[in-house]
Amino acid sequence: MRHEMAGHGRLDGDASTASARITETEFKLFQVLVRECTGIAIGDSKRELVCARLGKRLRHYGYRTFQQYHEHLRERDPAGAERQALINAITTNKTEFFRELHHFDVLRGYVTEQRARAAGPGEDVRRLRLWSAGCSSGEEAYSIAMTVLAALAPARWDVKILASDIDTDMLSAAQAGLYPEESLRSVPPRLREPYFTRLSIHGRHLVQIAPEVRELVKVRRINLVHEGWPIRTQFDAIFCRNVTIYFDKPGQRGILQRLVHFLRPGGLLFLGHSESLLGLQAGLEHVANSVYRNRARHTDRPPAP
Repeated sequence: MRHEMAGHGRLDGDASTASARITETEFKLFQVLVRECTGIAIGDSKRELVCARLGKRLRHYGYRTFQQYHEHLRERDPAGAERQALINAITTNKTEFFRELHHFDVLRGYVTEQRARAAGPGEDVRRLRLWSAGCSSGEEAYSIAMTVLAALAPARWDVKILASDIDTDMLSAAQAGLYPEESLRSVPPRLREPYFTRLSIHGRHLVQIAPEVRELVKVRRINLVHEGWPIRTQFDAIFCRNVTIYFDKPGQRGILQRLVHFLRPGGLLFLGHSESLLGLQAGLEHVANSVYRNRARHTDRPPAP
């Protein structure tokens, strides 16, 4: 997941080809609108970035000012389709396979521990639920899936991985599971051959995620700042890395508290290195670099999906 936005300007020259200039007033209008739509707090230093990213939307409609585009979003977008286009244009998407590799080492150890417990007497721990919150184009979710498959094979487990984001363009890419061949550079060599197929499409060298990996991942649009997440289970692990950095402090606390609500006792929360739990009384304990465990012993567990 990723994000940014802008006032009363005009285009120089032809509206279909020239670049718009955004005024201070227009920028503040978009700051408010983006916060409403996504919870993202756009700093004043992002004015030029907002101008550049939304220029295509102005040209799409032939608008000469950002004020006109803002009026369109407020008054002529009843279904919210253009608001989604705005979100897709303004969000920042940076990801790769196995980003922060040590996180996946921690996950592998956790899954291996669950497998060992399931083999013991009286234990029934054959169900795993994991969430990539802010999955972007899917590399994180598929990295989770490959890690779990490698740790459990050849055991039979009920594994489901939720991959969510606010950007529908990124979700489409995640659903396709098709990536440039150079993206394999960040994949551990032992996982490349089993879980990827090499393709050539229109002269491009691509890789396709293997079916057994893709079938574990369910892609869904979820706006983390809106109430009513469509989730009815708790997770063994939640990855929400480099997502809350785009929100203000109250927004960060609210999202993290809700994430913990959906984390089962003993489950793991993975955050980005620049994200902090300072001020969050959530019953979490630090177990590794930017990895936390839910210390709760008992909780009301939502029904399984």
